[in-house]
Amino acid sequence: MASTLILTLSCEDRPGITARVTGFLFERGCNILDAQQFNDRSDAGSIDRFFMRVAFDPTGTSADSLRAAFTKFAAEYAMVWKIAAQDRPRRTIIMVSKFDHCLVDLLYRWRTGELSIDPVAIISNHPLDAITDIDLSGIPFHHLPVTRETKADQEAQVRRIAEDTNAELVVLARYMQIFSDEQSTHFSGRCINIHHSFLPGFKGAKPYHQAHERGVKIIGATAHFVTCDLDEGPIIHQDVERITHADSAGDLVRKGRDIERRVLAEAVRLFVEERVLMNGNRTVIFRD
Repeated sequence: MASTLILTLSCEDRPGITARVTGFLFERGCNILDAQQFNDRSDAGSIDRFFMRVAFDPTGTSADSLRAAFTKFAAEYAMVWKIAAQDRPRRTIIMVSKFDHCLVDLLYRWRTGELSIDPVAIISNHPLDAITDIDLSGIPFHHLPVTRETKADQEAQVRRIAEDTNAELVVLARYMQIFSDEQSTHFSGRCINIHHSFLPGFKGAKPYHQAHERGVKIIGATAHFVTCDLDEGPIIHQDVERITHADSAGDLVRKGRDIERRVLAEAVRLFVEERVLMNGNRTVIFRD
């Protein structure tokens, strides 16, 4: 039985796009299983945008033949589009520094089949024994230390690993090094980062301890695409946790790590299931 396929697309909004797309699939014997769309009504003077995600059974029509036919169709609308197999694990690089809670969680969800990823490499600026003692199940581990003087060479090694493994996604699972503009641009649209979020915000050393000292009542985490603007890329997923006066600084650290791993895992799931479409500095998320 043919794998379910996912069609995602975006283009300038026009009347009849939904009918044309569904008609295209119907004419080729495809059975639509789920369809979602969003019309972004822009401010005056800007162009309205149309976004769509369709899951369908190709019923005997190959993905390659559909892509070839849809190429001509999409050109009429100047679409940005993709047809991908739903059940194909996305080749993923995980980057980590010393804290392993996000790494361990991603690997657990991969092993249990919750996340459709294929971990092709784990990269760290620290040796493995300084991070975790978990079984990596044969996933290649690359220790790439970095200093200010070696940063360019280290980032070039990361790019080579991504190229050699045909990586489709890079996940910064608490990787505590800032990408250069060159690296951010190279992985644009396929690199996800996680960072804590507070009300109010705290930066620098021991942010959870700073939050405790200020008596915050909400902490959270944000998963976003990496861009040249530090921690300000298009947001994929966020969540919060309420804090009380009885929570110690250690409680905030524990709760913070828990929400970081949950938010990052959900962002990765949304990405690999083709539910995230770029919309300038924002994202369109088609949730299930």
